[in-house]
This record gives sequence, structure tokens and C-alpha cells, in this order.
Amino acid sequence: MSSTRTATKPADDEPFDFNLNAVEAESGLRPFRFLWATKEDPNRRWTMAHIDGLDSWQAVAAADGGDVEAVLGTFELALGEEQWKEFRGNPIPQYKMLALFRAYQKHCGQKPGESPASSSS
Repeated sequence: MSSTRTATKPADDEPFDFNLNAVEAESGLRPFRFLWATKEDPNRRWTMAHIDGLDSWQAVAAADGGDVEAVLGTFELALGEEQWKEFRGNPIPQYKMLALFRAYQKHCGQKPGESPASSSS
């Protein structure tokens, strides 16, 4: 026997259990900045959004593809569309990519090996 449950919109004056709108980040979510040379600029500065400020849905979707997809998805989200295109257009050795990701994790308060889609709490 199945039943269907129809959700009704509660009145604005009804109590609620949790106000997600009031939640603030525990840290300042300071962006992560690094240097990586491009053909045009040997001292190109890049800025990545703090990992705790990234869209959770997109981060989880990227993590669903495994560790490599999670790392690449995190970089793509953190750099933003414009920087990501430019960043991907420049070759980067694996050891430097790994060092960059570790530095980003440290900056964001994550332990090495912690999933990019997980909470840092």
C-alpha cells in the first residue's frame, strides 16, 4: 500500500527547525592565489575561490567521477570559466599539479587526501 504525500507551503509565521540562510562560513573564505607562467606572462597570477565557497552540487558531481575528476572539477570551479580555459591551455607537469592541489588544500584547511567534495569540518 503506497501513500502520496503532498507538501504544502507553510505560512511565513510558522516555526522552522533550521535557518540555512543564517549560516556563515567559519573562515573568511580567502581566495587562494598562485603564480604559473603562460606563453604571454611568465608571472601570471591565478586566483582560486576558497573550496568551502564552491557550489556543492557541482563539486559532488565532479567527485562522482573519481579522484582525478574531483581534482579537475575542483580546479575548474575554483578558477572559474575564464581562468579555467586559460589554465587548461597551458601544459603542466603532474608533479606541479599535485603540488598545487596540496597547497590549495592546505590553504583551505583540508588535510591531504581529503575529498574535494567533503566538508572541511
